[in-house]
Amino acid sequence: MDIKRGTPVCPGVAIGPALVLDTEGVRIPRLSLPPDQLDAEVARFGAALGAAAAESRERQRSLAARVGQEIGDILFSQASLLADDRVLRKDVEQFIRGERFNAEYALSRAIRGYVKRLEERGGGEHAARLRGDLYDLEKQILGFLLGENRQPLQAVTQPTVVLAHDLTPSETAQLPQQVHAFATESGGPTSHTAILAAAFGIPAVVGLGRFLSDVSGGDLVIVDGHKGLLILNPDDQTVAEYEAIRAADRTRTDPYLAIKDAPPVTRDGVRVSLLGNIEFPTEAPHCLDRGADGVGLYRTEFLYLNKTEDPTEEEHFRAYQEVLTALGPDRPVVIRTLDLGADKFAAATGQLILDGEKNPFLGLRSIRLCLQNQALFKTQLRAILRASAHGDVRIMFPMISTVMELRHCRNILREVQEDLEEEGIPFKPDLPIGTMIEVPSAALLADVLAKQVDFFSIGTNDLVQYTLAADRNNEHVAGLYNPVDPAVLRLIRGVVDAAGREDVTVNVCGEMSGEPVYIPLLVGMGLRQLSATPRKIPEIKRVIRSLTVPDAERVAREALRMETAREVASYLREQLRRFLPEAAD
Repeated sequence: MDIKRGTPVCPGVAIGPALVLDTEGVRIPRLSLPPDQLDAEVARFGAALGAAAAESRERQRSLAARVGQEIGDILFSQASLLADDRVLRKDVEQFIRGERFNAEYALSRAIRGYVKRLEERGGGEHAARLRGDLYDLEKQILGFLLGENRQPLQAVTQPTVVLAHDLTPSETAQLPQQVHAFATESGGPTSHTAILAAAFGIPAVVGLGRFLSDVSGGDLVIVDGHKGLLILNPDDQTVAEYEAIRAADRTRTDPYLAIKDAPPVTRDGVRVSLLGNIEFPTEAPHCLDRGADGVGLYRTEFLYLNKTEDPTEEEHFRAYQEVLTALGPDRPVVIRTLDLGADKFAAATGQLILDGEKNPFLGLRSIRLCLQNQALFKTQLRAILRASAHGDVRIMFPMISTVMELRHCRNILREVQEDLEEEGIPFKPDLPIGTMIEVPSAALLADVLAKQVDFFSIGTNDLVQYTLAADRNNEHVAGLYNPVDPAVLRLIRGVVDAAGREDVTVNVCGEMSGEPVYIPLLVGMGLRQLSATPRKIPEIKRVIRSLTVPDAERVAREALRMETAREVASYLREQLRRFLPEAAD
């Protein structure tokens, strides 16, 4: 028996024979063509491009009908790029005519050129998504150029568990009902593949590292989507234990849902507001299903991604109104303005040339992009303000790093408010304004920023990354990335103290707020509002209801005295076992 540990992206347990997908991918021939065949080769590429685009559009329609339009739009980028991107056509044709390459090799050279430019400019979630989409795009076109039937998943007729180095979004979208789970060597929790897995509700674990050489097709495997485990060739006792877990999962929707309607109150009567993080409007009802008090982070990037042009004001407004309608007028909805890097923004507008940005993490991204493209920014602000007339809308600016940036945002918002007032369009004039605290400069300036906003939201994912100068998606430095590093904890404590002096609400909306082991620490540092993925809310609520504030404050004091992240993490696990033994494993 061999146990691999990765990142869980959809909970549940599956036990079954493995289907190991080809790890070598498509074999691409390299040919040197005679001059009189170049026109025909260009035409052959054009025909394959058109066929792949039509197939991708059909998959998008099918997926939208299955799980909703927003999820289906994940494939829209491929269809639009395939059909409309003149840069890709031009680059491939140049390789064919200039280098006399065959279409397959010319396509591969073009795609790998784009990927290389991405990698030279740094990693990150957006870049990782785009890289996966580019390889998926290449694979679809190559399927038509090579005339090969590379769809092994369509031949599945019995329950199985798919194991692969990675699954492209289009492959995941085509998973038949007989696939009960999947596990991959690469990938992360924010990839398009992970989003699709969650939409389908099948257990999935990604980022397991190399394991395909240790398993053969037909071997019995277990995917534990709760803990992020892949168990190869389990022994009889392990199989029996997981059969019991799977049976229990089937007879109850969630072990924590029994307390979903109970208030998130500590044992000594202190309320901690629990909000949901959502990416698509269709996720809003899940917040209610899990007992959330509202939406603490509404990511709006989906409106820009996978589009050949910027979303209109009406598209923004309809999306926001859908969430407000689902939640009702009394629950808050915090809408974060566009938080894209220049790398992903290029993909959103259908461009495949990825030059200019040497380091997108430190470059033109997020609020910086909006401040340089004020027409785009004002379009979103108008829609948010219009939506504020229909519910408890709050606006939040991401990646603020200086006081001047925040003032600039507020000035632009004021201009938009004046425009709407002149046009007689209703909006809430005093809607709460907040800022993300996700770079060290903002944390250090929290006492100044607090005088200009109504609330803070600490984005721990980026705050950890920027504080420790460690990209969590880079395997060489991922070990440095730790939310409970003493440097990070001191910054969080400073933000909470500064906000308290100005009576400014503080929320934590990063992954840290969705992990039970960190909840006593956060409550002990003074946090009274947390925002997490909806499915995590009942579990977090149970931890809160097991605490007293003095107990949590004791945990925070001890943790803040420690010198290493390892010491803090070990201490927090030990403390969680005291409060809630079953939540610490």
